[in-house]
Amino acid sequence: MSELIRGSAIAHRILEKTKNTIGESEKPPGLAAILVGDDEASHLYVDLKERSAKEVGIYFEKIAFPADVKQEVIISAIEELNTREDIHGILVQLPLPTQDADAVIATIHPDKDVDGFHQISQERLSDDRPGLVPPVALSVMRLIQATNQPLKDKHAVVVSNNPIFAEPILRLMHSIGMGGNYVAPDAGAFEAKLRVADILVVAVGREGFITKSLLKEGVIIIDVGTNRNEFGKLVGDCDTDVREIAGFKSAVPGGVGPLTVAYLMNNVLKAQQMQK
Repeated sequence: MSELIRGSAIAHRILEKTKNTIGESEKPPGLAAILVGDDEASHLYVDLKERSAKEVGIYFEKIAFPADVKQEVIISAIEELNTREDIHGILVQLPLPTQDADAVIATIHPDKDVDGFHQISQERLSDDRPGLVPPVALSVMRLIQATNQPLKDKHAVVVSNNPIFAEPILRLMHSIGMGGNYVAPDAGAFEAKLRVADILVVAVGREGFITKSLLKEGVIIIDVGTNRNEFGKLVGDCDTDVREIAGFKSAVPGGVGPLTVAYLMNNVLKAQQMQK
């Protein structure tokens, strides 16, 4: 049976450190979250971010729009936030109902892009320049390192619906001597590509998508999936049987989620420091 990797305790330490640093500063950092539509999960995620922001002393501002808001209105709001000295971080809660997420995110000033989705943020990471790294990528790496296993020369596979999700994770892996590649969930020879993975990161939003028959013995699994099963329980993308073959597996819930919020708060503080 695999060992569960829990992120909650690590997240608590990151939040405490962020809170202490903010407490010593003259002016608290500010975070603005843009929320579009009535998606229940999106509202829940923004509420969690607001709660964490207030706990560590970050000023939080939520800007909510109806689902049918024109894209130009969202962009106009972001452009105003870009100019405000009391707002150091801006995030757009995804997915957007119908608007072009790439076009909207491209409007955020890179130094305020606390989700790390902006193209310039990606380029800074690729070129090893100072910038804001996606919190989910930092969370994935922290959970992998929490296993205390040797990672150099290990091969990782990142399975997700979009290669943009995988890119920053793979860049961080390469920076510590790991190899890895992105695999689409419906790619050809999918099973063969997964079976060579020493480390598997999965984020496709499909309950039970990964089963033990696809995996190498002793694999480290970071499950980023968030799904509701038939009983309303939060589950990941892996079947319960993967724990019979995996060496380590991240908890769901209590794995990537809490860490991602903690790193987001730390990014807001980092953004404030960059803007000084």
